[in-house]
Amino acid sequence: MNDTRVDIDPHSAGRDLASLVLTVVELLRQLMERQAIRRFETGELTDEQEERVGTTLMLLDERMTELCELHGLRREDLNLDLGPLGNLLSHETR
Repeated sequence: MNDTRVDIDPHSAGRDLASLVLTVVELLRQLMERQAIRRFETGELTDEQEERVGTTLMLLDERMTELCELHGLRREDLNLDLGPLGNLLSHETR
C-alpha cells in the first residue's frame, strides 16, 4: 500500500482559514454597505438611523483593516477571481 503523507504548515493553514473567513465577512460588509446606500438614496431611513448605520459601517471597515493586519493580509488578498464571472469583491476593497 502506498502511504502518501501531506505536510500541512499550521501557520499557512491558519492564515488561509483567516483569509477565507475575512473574505466572507468583507463580502457581507460590502453587501450591507450597498443596501445602506440604496436606503439612503430612497429616503427610507431617519436621520438617526442614517447616523447609526454610517457609524456601524465605518467601525466594521476599521475592524476589517485591523483583522487583516493581524493576520498579515491585505484587503486585495481577500478578493477571489471567479474566472469569467470576474472578481467576488467589488473594487472598493482597500
